[in-house]
Amino acid sequence: MARGSASPRVSLSRYCKSRTEAGGKARRRTGSAAGSRQATCSCWRSLEWSPLRLERKARQLSFHLAGRATCPLRDGVTMSTRPPMRPPGNVPAVLLGFQPALALTGALCLQQNLGSLSPGKKQSKENTITINCVTFPHPDTMPEQQLLKPTEWSYCDYFWADKKDPQGNGTVAGFELLLQKQLKGKQMQKEMSEFVRERIKIEEEYAKNLAKLSQNSLAAQEEGSLGEAWAQVKKSLADEAEVHLKFSAKLHSEVEKPLMNFRENFKKDMKKCDHHIADLRKQLASRYASVEKARKALTERQRDLEMKTQQLEIKLSNKTEEDIKKARRKSTQAGDDLMRCVDLYNQAQSKWFEEMVTTTLELERLEVERVEMIRQHLCQYTQLRHETDMFNQSTVEPVDQLLRKVDPAKDRELWVREHKTGNIRPVDMEI
Repeated sequence: MARGSASPRVSLSRYCKSRTEAGGKARRRTGSAAGSRQATCSCWRSLEWSPLRLERKARQLSFHLAGRATCPLRDGVTMSTRPPMRPPGNVPAVLLGFQPALALTGALCLQQNLGSLSPGKKQSKENTITINCVTFPHPDTMPEQQLLKPTEWSYCDYFWADKKDPQGNGTVAGFELLLQKQLKGKQMQKEMSEFVRERIKIEEEYAKNLAKLSQNSLAAQEEGSLGEAWAQVKKSLADEAEVHLKFSAKLHSEVEKPLMNFRENFKKDMKKCDHHIADLRKQLASRYASVEKARKALTERQRDLEMKTQQLEIKLSNKTEEDIKKARRKSTQAGDDLMRCVDLYNQAQSKWFEEMVTTTLELERLEVERVEMIRQHLCQYTQLRHETDMFNQSTVEPVDQLLRKVDPAKDRELWVREHKTGNIRPVDMEI
């Protein structure tokens, strides 16, 4: 994980000091107060990054942790934390206005990037830290942040940072983990559907075997009340086979098919969502690279200005005064470029933040919907199972009734009446 290391800061105090000394030399050379005022005023007009101006811009850049505010940075350029007028989904607007990381990208970010606000005052600690191009409050000076959805363990509160990839040396974005969770849920749903399909196959095979067994001729010659009970046993198998066939058909239409067809285009939708957030993250990385480049350029311009100021003090060149003016203009322009890059970075991070909140809440809603859908269909499965047991019980009841009527004596009477050969018993032979 590449952390944003502290970059060389712009020494505004030395910059202003060199300009003041230049004004003093101009006053000595002209011998009048006018030369002093002209040099000094020229210095502060060209130097847009004076301590007072920096402090004023810092106050302008500061914005609230929550609510809607638009912060003016330069003429015609604004950095807005205003959420969309119509947030997508059911996202409360207040959630989009509260930006934990971006709340520090006003005065604090300016202090970190451009140096201290006054020549005699230095920052004791860093206020922000950049990790993988995302700006967070520094752990040592982190202000207390309230969760967007306290006590709910919401996705929108716990997946801002990147996580080390356990299978490699890289990192996995928090949003990527949420997508993996969604796709895994879709796979689990598919496997549940396949499980129900296997259950249906077993039911169908069982019903087929029951129907086949009911047609078996074994013990078909049993007679009497017991024979009637035995015939009912075989008939109950056929009835039970019909019950299981109906059960398997309902499992297919009311459980398996809904599970299989739920969100058929889910993977495609998740892929679009992934690309959208990834594009915003790439844009944020690009803006951060521009900030680093502009900061480096401003540092080089200040170093060049300081070198030319030293040359003027020792009078190494007659062209040094003109070179200093050019160096001042370039330094001022570099400061403008840095401010513009910081503004664009903050806007990109604000956009990424809002889309993250909106999208993570949508993923949260989809997950709740998926779990509820599966729960309902599994409840339907158990209901069908109870109904099947009831129908199976009804097929056995006639058997129970006939078994209670089985009477061995009556059966014997009926059989004897039908098959008797005579009731005269033999007697002894007489001589």
